[in-house]
Amino acid sequence: MTSIGGFDITFHGVRGSTPCHGDDIRRYGGNTSCVSVALPEHDPIFFDVGTGARYFGGHCNSDRPFRGTCLLTHLHWDHLQGLPFFPPLLKSGGQLDIHAPLQDAGASLHEVFGRSICPPLFPVGLDALPGDLTLRATGDDDFMIGEANVMSRFIPHVGPTLGYRLEWGGASVAYLSDHQQPGVELFEATDNAKELCRDVDVLIHDAQYTPEEFIEKTNWGHCTIDYAVWLAAECNVKTLVLFHHDPLHDDDMLDKLIQAADESIWADGMNVIGAYEGLVLRVGG
Repeated sequence: MTSIGGFDITFHGVRGSTPCHGDDIRRYGGNTSCVSVALPEHDPIFFDVGTGARYFGGHCNSDRPFRGTCLLTHLHWDHLQGLPFFPPLLKSGGQLDIHAPLQDAGASLHEVFGRSICPPLFPVGLDALPGDLTLRATGDDDFMIGEANVMSRFIPHVGPTLGYRLEWGGASVAYLSDHQQPGVELFEATDNAKELCRDVDVLIHDAQYTPEEFIEKTNWGHCTIDYAVWLAAECNVKTLVLFHHDPLHDDDMLDKLIQAADESIWADGMNVIGAYEGLVLRVGG
């Protein structure tokens, strides 16, 4: 465990775009986005419900019915694939609230989710799951989940996408899993992105591409590792966690990319680490 005091963050899925498997990615893992926050004496909160959510849900306390909240960044497959396999929803009495971004063209979340998880795309619809699911359309909002303060802000990606900031007991974590860099050599950020990241204890941020890869994928909704480090420095972040690893980046490549990020001129005085499945960070204190 990496110790930084207050509440724990655990990484259950750290990969972007698609789940993957193989000996060459064993150390970092191949499940898609899911990161849980464990506040003392508090119902579970987690970011995104990618394939990593199956493992998170499997470790939740089974002594009583599950009740928790998911802060979903957007509705792309890699962030939603774990929902119908989330163990607490496969048991009667389980309750999951999902905050997800307001959709364009007036479509309701129930309509969008219903079109995604239903026959013939999936054997059953969401209504067939034994647990109770509540969908909460969310935008540029500030709200409470129990004793935790949550800030949600729209950030650039492909389609409506939220970043989140969670604060509890003076400790803070920001989660921007998918974040569009504005240009190949253009390092700037929206006011929303800066508000989420400013002075945060831990920033979990999109770090999908190398500069060379980004040239070919400038409109795919992601950013370079250099951009993530620059933004963290610009916002006085204490610890930056590089996240949403490209499925083509194996363990050896990620080792080199993360080392280079840690040695960047922007990283001076900042803790830079790479997300991997099973990583636990203690935030605050």
